[in-house]
Amino acid sequence: MGNSSNHKEALQKTEELLQTIQYGSVTLVIQGGKVVGIDKVEKIRLK
Repeated sequence: MGNSSNHKEALQKTEELLQTIQYGSVTLVIQGGKVVGIDKVEKIRLK
């Protein structure tokens, strides 16, 4: 049951990150069935 709040928090934070990134990736780090971290790698495109 504790996973539910963990998953909701992870989804909320992931959605926030997706709204702020133009190019790059967002990676969820999972251990023991729980999200323990979220990595955001943003790339900058030079024109």
